[in-house]
Amino acid sequence: MPVAFVCRTRSSMSPQELFDLSRNIDAHVGSMTKSREKAVAGVTTGLISEGQTVTWQAWHLGVRIRMTSRITRMEAPSSFSDEQVKGPFKYLRHTHEFRADGSGTLMVDTVEFAAPFGPVGRLVEKLVLARYLQNLIEKRNEFLVAQAPPASTLDSRQ
Repeated sequence: MPVAFVCRTRSSMSPQELFDLSRNIDAHVGSMTKSREKAVAGVTTGLISEGQTVTWQAWHLGVRIRMTSRITRMEAPSSFSDEQVKGPFKYLRHTHEFRADGSGTLMVDTVEFAAPFGPVGRLVEKLVLARYLQNLIEKRNEFLVAQAPPASTLDSRQ
């Protein structure tokens, strides 16, 4: 049974803007500088779309990993899902949802995963990996939200 968590992030961007930014490989790389993440195969720059894959190489928890993900579902501009097809997890699915919310968007990330550690791994999944992955998604979202153009201001010299 996979472990799951949800992250909710508000942004002043429209659902379409945040949808596109969230599937932008370059924006993802920019948000993951701490882990030295880079796209090394498949779609390595620009927007990724349904059916396409990207292979990531990064350092997480002191270990170099390589993981290939595929966009398995896309309903622009409201949601898309990516799933690991090769990599360190037994199972990993990340669903991204974008809901219009007042003058912006509520972005909801649902992550489900299972590590390949067997029964003993459940404790590692919950205590270490879930916290680490949730923090990673929250930092990524902070980076994405910071990409919003500044709100327009009125010229006070009228």
